[in-house]
Amino acid sequence: MRGRIFFKLMLASLLVILAATVTLDVSIRGAWESSLREEIEESLVQKTRLLVQRVETDRQGSLQEIARLHSQAAEARATIIDRSGKVLADSEADPATMENHAGRPEFMAALNGRVGKSVRFSHTLQVDFLYVAAPAAGGAVRLAYPLSAIRSATVQVRRTLVKGSLWALLVALLAAAAVTRSISRRLHRIVEFAERVATGDLSARIAEASSDEIAQVAAALDKTARKLEHSFAELRSSRQQLETLLESMQDAVIAVSDDLKVQWTNRAMNRLSPAGARVGAPVVEAIRDPDFLQALKETFRNRSARTARATSISPGRTFDVAIAPMGDAGAVAVLHDMSEIERVEKTRRSFIENVSHELRTPLSSIQGYSETLADMVPAEDATAREFLEIIRKNAARLSRIAEDLLILARVESGEERFEFQQVGPAELFEDALESFREAARSRGVELRVAEAVSAPVRADKDALHRVFANLIDNALKYGGSGGRIVLGAREVEGGVEFYVRDFGPGIPSEHLPRLFERFYRVDRARSRESGGTGLGLAIVKHILLAHGGSVRAESELNHGATFFFTLPREELAVAGSQASRASVRRPG
Repeated sequence: MRGRIFFKLMLASLLVILAATVTLDVSIRGAWESSLREEIEESLVQKTRLLVQRVETDRQGSLQEIARLHSQAAEARATIIDRSGKVLADSEADPATMENHAGRPEFMAALNGRVGKSVRFSHTLQVDFLYVAAPAAGGAVRLAYPLSAIRSATVQVRRTLVKGSLWALLVALLAAAAVTRSISRRLHRIVEFAERVATGDLSARIAEASSDEIAQVAAALDKTARKLEHSFAELRSSRQQLETLLESMQDAVIAVSDDLKVQWTNRAMNRLSPAGARVGAPVVEAIRDPDFLQALKETFRNRSARTARATSISPGRTFDVAIAPMGDAGAVAVLHDMSEIERVEKTRRSFIENVSHELRTPLSSIQGYSETLADMVPAEDATAREFLEIIRKNAARLSRIAEDLLILARVESGEERFEFQQVGPAELFEDALESFREAARSRGVELRVAEAVSAPVRADKDALHRVFANLIDNALKYGGSGGRIVLGAREVEGGVEFYVRDFGPGIPSEHLPRLFERFYRVDRARSRESGGTGLGLAIVKHILLAHGGSVRAESELNHGATFFFTLPREELAVAGSQASRASVRRPG
């Protein structure tokens, strides 16, 4: 690996040096050639002007002699023509054999009074020339300099540059080799560090004394390793604490992977499963309850928490199951044994039902005998009649409480059988208005329906009549001072929401969460005076739960109170009521 890094760095260094050498060669050679050509061109212009001066002033020598002598002095070919372009003299060729030069670009410029320049191939001498022509008396003169001299000088400069570049390349390669060997060693140390960390050795460190970028990378990796070591230590400690906590729980806990394999269990879960819950084994081997397995699959499918009631995990025992997803994979389930609570709850309901049933006969007797005694007491004995009236009222109240307790116990236990049928909100409102129209009129309260929808619900008409009766009766007793009570129904997501709204003094917000508890009263003295039992809203709640619905209350002081309850639409009510019956059997 070290060799690979070294050769890669060497190759990169070589490419950089070669690129720099080629760049220098091109740029320096081009600049030098341009500078040399400009220098030659300027010199040739000066020499051409000297030839003009010599032609115009020398009256002794012939033009051919002047051209030959100046050519030798200027080291350039000299040519003299008249205004018609005829060659009068030339230092390199016989003028008589030369063609007319009036069409040459440099002579055309010179005949027009300017210095002309041109570069082209000479057919006479078979060489590229730089031509410079200047106007003279009676015509023009021209000097031609062969460009082969520039090319020879360029070749010599290139040889010198290449030789210097080769020496520079050798020195640079030696320096690059030393640098790349040092870098490869440092990178090799970093790779060794990474391999140690990958194998789980988080105590690995990198020793770097430099302050360059590689040292900064090494320092960052060291810092990361230290943080990882600290985080893993905390994670191990947290895991140990969590395992200790879960092992000490009385509830059974089991973690399951996405492929329905057991990942972890606590001691309570191992005691619960007859065969034991083996890690890595299918969860169905440990828990065969279909409701539990269905809830587990729904948790994996929807990645959301689910609850279920499991009755076949252990004979004679019932468990509340709460399942929640663990991050992106797996889920954890907590099984809470409800057997004892259900037994106590069943005993409580049975006791309440029996007591309520047994109290009905003696209370009816007390109420009847008190009324008979009241008829037998003389009218002038006001004290006796008052005491008998108190006995009668309290006996009647006890009778109502016993009746409500009996109804509540039956609804909670599921013994109350509901006759579900498709019914529309308008029909339910009509029954409620018919029952309470006279009571509302006698109290000076307007009772009306504000809105109704056509979507039917599947419900027991008599049970819902009891719900409306309790809610409207409460509105008349505690909100009748507002002068009106409004009923309504509207469609919401998944069902139909009904409401009963009064415009009385309202209910303080701190009482709203407890309104549906048994015997809970906002104003106890006023409730007793009105003859309430404190069980009406509890009955409403459990009837609606048995229908797969829900109930809530909203209120603002001095602006009345509104009781909302929601029922599933007809096509959803069957499944909803079955789930609600299961929840009704739970305490609370």
